[in-house]
Amino acid sequence: AEDEVTLFERDMKEFWIQFKISYGTEQNNQTSALRDLCKETLEALTEKWSKKLKEEDVMIDKIHEYNNEILQQSKYIAEKEEQLTEIKSKLNQEQEQQKNLTDSIQELKQELMKKREIKSSKNKAAKEKLEQVSKIKTLFQEHLALEMRRIPDEQLQFIFRHIDHKDPDKPYVCTLSINEQGDYEVNSCTPPLDCIAELQLKLRETNNFSAFVANIRKAFTALSYK
Repeated sequence: AEDEVTLFERDMKEFWIQFKISYGTEQNNQTSALRDLCKETLEALTEKWSKKLKEEDVMIDKIHEYNNEILQQSKYIAEKEEQLTEIKSKLNQEQEQQKNLTDSIQELKQELMKKREIKSSKNKAAKEKLEQVSKIKTLFQEHLALEMRRIPDEQLQFIFRHIDHKDPDKPYVCTLSINEQGDYEVNSCTPPLDCIAELQLKLRETNNFSAFVANIRKAFTALSYK
């Protein structure tokens, strides 16, 4: 009986040994197959992701190129905008200068028109005064022994005679003109009269030329008795 038990135990040990060997071999085969499958899967994934990474690198390079192009375009646009701003500024300056020039020309035209009007008015006044002098010329010559002459520089010369009772032909001379302001102005008086400034002022105030000539004659007459 002990031999049979011993034999059974031995057989069982051998069975387990063989089972373990058989199971371990099968496990090893399965593990090797699984390892090979994992390796192939990893290689496939590696190749796939490596390709994707290369594509992404290409895409990133293109993005960089696009960004550089956009940057260059932005710089170009900024330069053109700056040039456009300068052109607009120059154009505005030229328009302002043109406006100022136009205003200046208009002001000069208006000033010239005013000067012409003033000159025309002065000429008219001078003409009227000369006409007034001419009208009374004959009267003075006939009644006051007065001779009037037009001399250079638009001057009138009055020559009085029959002043000095000792020498009736002795001339007493007063020279008169019209200044830039359109007023009468005594340029010379021979012999000199102390009251000539007063008589000139009165003539300007009253514009009474006949009275002025009569007063000049009276002054010369009074002087002849001194």
